[in-house]
Amino acid sequence: MNKLSTSRTLPARAVAGILLCLGAAGVQAQPSSTSKRVADPSAPVVWHAGSVSMSAVRVEAISKTMQRYVAEGRVAGTVTFLMRRGKLVQFEATGLADIESNVPMRTDTIFRIASMSKAPVSVAAMILVEEGRLSLETPVSRFFPAFKKTTVALRPPAGALPDSPVTVVPAKREINVRDLLTHTAGISYGRGPSAALWKAAGIQDWYLADRAEPIASFVERIAALPFDAQPGEEYVYGYATDVLGAVVEKAAGQPLDAFLRERISAPLKMVDTSFFLPVEKRARLATVYSAREDGTIVRAPELGMGQGAYVDGPRMCFGGGAGLLSTPSDYSRFVRMLAGGGTLEGTRILSPKTVVLMTSNFVGSLYNAGRTGFGLGFEVVEHMGRSGRYGSEGAFGWGSAYYSQYWMDPQEDMLGLYFSQLVPNGGLDLQNKFRTMAYAAIDVLGK
Repeated sequence: MNKLSTSRTLPARAVAGILLCLGAAGVQAQPSSTSKRVADPSAPVVWHAGSVSMSAVRVEAISKTMQRYVAEGRVAGTVTFLMRRGKLVQFEATGLADIESNVPMRTDTIFRIASMSKAPVSVAAMILVEEGRLSLETPVSRFFPAFKKTTVALRPPAGALPDSPVTVVPAKREINVRDLLTHTAGISYGRGPSAALWKAAGIQDWYLADRAEPIASFVERIAALPFDAQPGEEYVYGYATDVLGAVVEKAAGQPLDAFLRERISAPLKMVDTSFFLPVEKRARLATVYSAREDGTIVRAPELGMGQGAYVDGPRMCFGGGAGLLSTPSDYSRFVRMLAGGGTLEGTRILSPKTVVLMTSNFVGSLYNAGRTGFGLGFEVVEHMGRSGRYGSEGAFGWGSAYYSQYWMDPQEDMLGLYFSQLVPNGGLDLQNKFRTMAYAAIDVLGK
């Protein structure tokens, strides 16, 4: 075991942002016994990785790796957050939030989190389950009658011509809340066998921020289109959580953004999490970049899933599947609530048994060829060898099309967050390197 009498001093460029964010994150710095917290935000803050049995030298290697990727022009900037045993091990901003304007990345920079929106919306649904306003077996048709009888497009047989007619059959049963939570409703992002019909309806891909219609209207139109699989028979990633968000609205009797704010964000002090950005926070929103074939990056287009309509736009469609913006501080509080059995700092959002249920595999081997499972809103690890990556049994997490990611490992009591804005990411391997290097920094296993 490395006793680590030395400790890591964060670069001055990262310190000011950290001090601003720590209060919101509910994270306490771990100063040495002879030091005190000082009011001067430019003063160095010392983190003791050794106090949670992690190597400070190896944690420093994470910082160097982020800096190298920025220097090579493969990513504009990153924020990494690593916590173990309730203590902050690393929280650092690297590079730029906007290259063209030379705006530094900060730990309180706001990011589009795309599919990392799915976990908070899944928690919102489970709050309603706990209150008896929903159940896992509640049919979607209770709130959207058009879902009473849906259809499924069969995959064309091998050798069929691209323009062959699509065979559409009735669904064998109704879609329910469990199907939506586990992505077994058969609802894709409109790119399956009946892609032409979805395209004609103007419904494809996950980006919804520029739509001048409420999510309920969008969901009603989805019901008329053929889905990709029979309910409960396959894992199909797509609009299921957007449909779930619309169900939450109906069951709660209030807009999804209001329900998330009142029942999750405000109680957890997630002060920078919302569907659309207040105009006064515009300067804190990171710029989106796109990877080119040569591995370099270029500023993404203004429209669509590039920069997007998160500040200027209709601000009408609360897409529960991919619509939220957040910060590492905010999102860490959400994940720490789940890690705490549904509670954080005395504020309870869910019961412990609900969290156990959500982090259990509901889909058998339907997801990821059985290498990992899928619970009620996120991926779960059941077997280390099958997963084929660093972690532990019971770890859970998910990622974002904008190239951000989180995981929580209850066995190691470790939380990792990686945030950046890169779409498409061109196969960049930085997320996996962060996770690998975080686990490689552990000196002693277990809580």
